[in-house]
Amino acid sequence: MNFTRWSARLPGSQRRTAAVRAARRSAEQALSAAPATPQDPSTATPSAGEVPAARGEGGRAVQGGSTSASPRSVDELTVGELLGQVPAPVVIVRGRDHRVSYVNEAYAHAFGPRDPGAPAADALPELVELGLVPLMDQVQRSGKPRTVKARRIDDGDRPRFFTFTCTPIELEASDRGVLVFAADVTDQVESAERLRASEARQRAAAVTLQRSLLPQELEHPDDLRVAATYQPGGTEAAVGGDWYDVITLGAGRTALVIGDVMGRGVRAAAVMGQLRTAVRAYARLDLPPHEILQLLDGLAAEIDASQIATCVYAVHDPSEGSLTYASAGHLPILVREPDGTVHRAEEPTGPPLGTGGWLHTSGSIPFGEGAGAVFYTDGLVERRDADIDEGVARLEHAFSGATGTPEVVCDRLQRALGITAEHDDDLAILVIHQPDHAGPDADLFRNAALDLLGGTEAAPRARAFASGVLASWRFPRELHDLGVLAASELVANSLQHGTPPMRLRLRRTDRRLIVEVTDGDDHLPRRRRADTADEAGRGISIIATIGSSWGSRRTPGGGKAVWCEFALPD
Repeated sequence: MNFTRWSARLPGSQRRTAAVRAARRSAEQALSAAPATPQDPSTATPSAGEVPAARGEGGRAVQGGSTSASPRSVDELTVGELLGQVPAPVVIVRGRDHRVSYVNEAYAHAFGPRDPGAPAADALPELVELGLVPLMDQVQRSGKPRTVKARRIDDGDRPRFFTFTCTPIELEASDRGVLVFAADVTDQVESAERLRASEARQRAAAVTLQRSLLPQELEHPDDLRVAATYQPGGTEAAVGGDWYDVITLGAGRTALVIGDVMGRGVRAAAVMGQLRTAVRAYARLDLPPHEILQLLDGLAAEIDASQIATCVYAVHDPSEGSLTYASAGHLPILVREPDGTVHRAEEPTGPPLGTGGWLHTSGSIPFGEGAGAVFYTDGLVERRDADIDEGVARLEHAFSGATGTPEVVCDRLQRALGITAEHDDDLAILVIHQPDHAGPDADLFRNAALDLLGGTEAAPRARAFASGVLASWRFPRELHDLGVLAASELVANSLQHGTPPMRLRLRRTDRRLIVEVTDGDDHLPRRRRADTADEAGRGISIIATIGSSWGSRRTPGGGKAVWCEFALPD
């Protein structure tokens, strides 16, 4: 930006402007007294009080006090006249100490009048406070413009914000200067702050909704130690639809669920809440994992056809020492053996929920005492600059060395994968561990089973077996008798309505006694009201009356299992 073509020196631009205005008033008065005579502008002689004309491009003189019926062109205006009409604050400084050469009216109105010729350190305190003096030094040295955005200036009750642009200029005699242009962006900054506050309120509402839909307190099964954590994305990210759940199914079995609704915000959280509620309802049916996902698949399409979700549903059975699971497009479960070896439970995996047209299947992996597993969503392992398989591999490595309680493992896994409060994606983690019962705890977790062979003699043998086992476990007489009665009724029901092979299983934990009978028939019993004259049909009613809870389910190989539980006295 070169100002050498202007004949007037910049420090006198304000005086020139005042003189031009006075000359114009004098000319107007003269015109009102007598008609103007034609005159060649190139030969006109300035009258008293007029400012000598500045040279425009091409050597054409511009008369400072002349009046014309046609508007003046841009080339006919002086620098002071141009910048004086700019509504934004403008100041020009020159030299190493940035002495003030020009201040327009907008700058004086915004920050007060300034004395020309004074150094910026003294005459422009508002720029000194904003740290612009070093920036002007840099602009003079480099010859490149610099901009600082939205700097706050306290002006009365309402703070104001300006964006300052410092542009290098060359003055006469190879003197360098800086033109400082200030744009008032107060309205934009306040609008942005209001927008951020609105987004923060919406995000807080979504986070509150999502946390209210997640389990407020996890259920704690007898045979598992569980812990879970949920972390929403960073402050600038909208929450997603990650969720987890732990559901006790009875007979010592536990359902473990984790899922992720695609998308963000309140909508994803609402869909997540509906799916989680549906999972808990379907879990009460005690169906195999793949059938649970099949039901969820149809429900997800009905809730919102535009939303899809991934999910893993697994069932832990301590009696079988297994983890049965089904996956709908979700990341694989990681299982750690007691020796620290970690492997993935990758198959079978179907498409996400809501896509339809797919028959899900269940798989099973061994899961005995001392084993652990981690369920997780993609926010834990997915990164923009790396393949997701690399993230899963890092999680495997971290999980193999993460020891301690499930709560400690959750924290260690997050730290190992670099999860901080500013992480830009929400995530959920569910860690389970089956303790290795030894020492005094071994007396509290016991199993006993009897294969029911033969015909009618199986019933008395089952009663004798149950009585001996319960006596060896030193249960109180009342609980001993109730356990024997439950075993007798369940075996009698299986002998009458089931088919071989049949088996009686007794299991005790630190909190309950479980009596279970399996057979080869897959018709599930139901409780019904028996008439007074009926000789049968009261077995399940007796079980439901004496037990704390009861239920039935189909077994993976065909057949069914019927069970009841008794809470142990404190």
